[in-house]
Amino acid sequence: MIGGVETDETLDGGEEPGRRERNRQRTHLALVQAANRLFQEQGYDATTVRDIALAAGVGERTFFRYFRSKESLLVQQVRDLIPLLGSAIRNRPAAEPPLAALREAVLELATWHHTAPAMLLVGPQPLPPDLTSRGGRFLLFDLEQEVVDALQFRIAPADPTREQALRASVLGRAGVGALRAVRLTYTHLSPTEQATTDVLAMVRSAFQALGH
Repeated sequence: MIGGVETDETLDGGEEPGRRERNRQRTHLALVQAANRLFQEQGYDATTVRDIALAAGVGERTFFRYFRSKESLLVQQVRDLIPLLGSAIRNRPAAEPPLAALREAVLELATWHHTAPAMLLVGPQPLPPDLTSRGGRFLLFDLEQEVVDALQFRIAPADPTREQALRASVLGRAGVGALRAVRLTYTHLSPTEQATTDVLAMVRSAFQALGH
């Protein structure tokens, strides 16, 4: 056990599979949460694998049991958020307009994770190899499609017309574009500016620019 987190390194071969899996899940979550916090506090480029492991209470060897690199953690972090965002959009109050539902779902995710979602805040420029690989390139498509599907569900839960499907597609991709604009604006700020910037306020401003 390191820093209060039980890791794979502490598990003996006789441990029951259920407990072993729970320990793995806890360690995985601790690493992701530590990375999310450090990426926001000190920036993606300045954060090392050692920093993330220490913040999660594990050793670097344990980190590499879960992720090939810092970049692969970022890819997985974004991937894990995509279905959560879709679910949050679907569960927003029915009276909310589509883009308002997307905006509020993003803000909900920020509350759940106690920080702004990784897709809004982190990532160096240019993107690292893991984010420009085939899997990384499809992240944006997967994000857009999840948002479009969730908005289409809100607009027409069953048998949408061509016009309704087009509306969901336009609104969803416009909303994702607003989120990408927030991320790009944030990553071009100096470290001092990033430390004093309210990213969630930037999200609200971006959607105001879309008229929502």
